[in-house]
Amino acid sequence: MRDKRSNITDVILTRASHENKLKKGERLTLALSFKIDGNIREVFNPKFWETAYDKHDNVFRMSISITLKVEGTKIFLTNFTRKAPMFWTRSPKIPFRIWVSIIRDNTPFYPVTIEEAKSLLFDVNKMIDVDINSLTRGNHRMSAEVEVTWGRHNYTEPGEITNVSKIIDLHIED
Repeated sequence: MRDKRSNITDVILTRASHENKLKKGERLTLALSFKIDGNIREVFNPKFWETAYDKHDNVFRMSISITLKVEGTKIFLTNFTRKAPMFWTRSPKIPFRIWVSIIRDNTPFYPVTIEEAKSLLFDVNKMIDVDINSLTRGNHRMSAEVEVTWGRHNYTEPGEITNVSKIIDLHIED
């Protein structure tokens, strides 16, 4: 099922180094950033966390897949997960009964505000190292395809959204 009300925005793929030419054997470092916006970001709030927690629906999980393509051929694929476990809190800093921690790259974060929680979960900035040995000498056009999926929860239906970055140009030398 496609969630037409949620989307991936601001997909930006850039080279970390500004060298115009790459040599065979070198590693290419890329920076990829994007945001998950729309309905899924809006419903991720304390009102829905509390209702879901009371119904034993206490972990939100998103799977993110990034595929790098050169001239339409896949050269790199990575998958990772972001989670938001909900828990009962009595922290004086948090004015809600149910709160979330955000797990990114197997590291838990404990946001203090709702916006910080949304940013930690839905804003992605990733550094990617790519081996360019499989590419031939010459000019190449590269893009990143991003796919995000999540399951059914008390506050949302299952969703799958995709978007593609703009193309960046590469030049490979011997």
